[in-house]
Amino acid sequence: MVYVLYGKINYLIEKKLKKIIDDANIDHTNIVKYDLESDSLTKILNDANSISLFDDKKVIVVYNSYIFTGATKKQEQDTDELESYLNNINENTILVFIVNNEKLDERKKITKLANKNGCVKEFNNADSVSIAKELFEDYSISNDLMKYMIERVGEDITLLSTEIEKIKIYKDTDKTISKQDIDNLTNKSYEANNFKLIDAIISKNKSLAFTLYQERIELNEEPIAIIISIANQVRIMYQVKELYTSGYTENDIVKSLGIHPYRVKLAAQNARKYTSDVLLNYLKQLSDLDIGIKTGTIDKNLGLELFILNI
Repeated sequence: MVYVLYGKINYLIEKKLKKIIDDANIDHTNIVKYDLESDSLTKILNDANSISLFDDKKVIVVYNSYIFTGATKKQEQDTDELESYLNNINENTILVFIVNNEKLDERKKITKLANKNGCVKEFNNADSVSIAKELFEDYSISNDLMKYMIERVGEDITLLSTEIEKIKIYKDTDKTISKQDIDNLTNKSYEANNFKLIDAIISKNKSLAFTLYQERIELNEEPIAIIISIANQVRIMYQVKELYTSGYTENDIVKSLGIHPYRVKLAAQNARKYTSDVLLNYLKQLSDLDIGIKTGTIDKNLGLELFILNI
């Protein structure tokens, strides 16, 4: 069997890979890993075509399988042999190509053959709550705490799974997760904190805005750096909102702005709450504040506090 697993959520790809191996009951000694950026396709396919003396099945995992995309690399690969292999697959080998890319090049012959003779799976979308519940399967955690953790850590699945693993390692014997565990063992998402602060400012929640601002100051972050980061987030929110209005898809926006898909998703969710005029107005005020601090007409420690007071 030949699998092509592709997408931007590596956690889900690795989960599917593990299931393929477990379902086939493959011993770890019969798992071979390659990387197309350093290994030749010829070598990989020779291995895939070889037959074990004991007639054991094996799994060959090929990472960075860019040959299924439009990307080009220094390590050029001759895909003619792969086309032949896809038309005559060795039944004793499970060959898995891992593609950490949002899309495959559907025009390529090897992609068409993989779809026809193999199994092609996409892993671009995930529900963070469902993933978190799954990762905490053997642990006790309330729905409210689950949501609290996602708010704190963010919805990036890779980061979320890493933070959950940290908690699980610490709570190996005690399976009940508390808010204190989450606060003590996980790191706040920088992106999520920025959007919360922006939301508090724009919605004129001065008390919450001051609290979030003080949290950043207590972490020894410079006020000017906070202002710049907030301005950058407001700018992205404005750009994403305008691009969506112009008919761009999320994938188009990711390519156009050259930023991580998670940032686009988060910006889109938050930008829906505000008009473009409101975002532009706050962007101008933050720009004026930045200039005032840099030219010495506004005290850097009071600038953002005054800005929050005057909203």
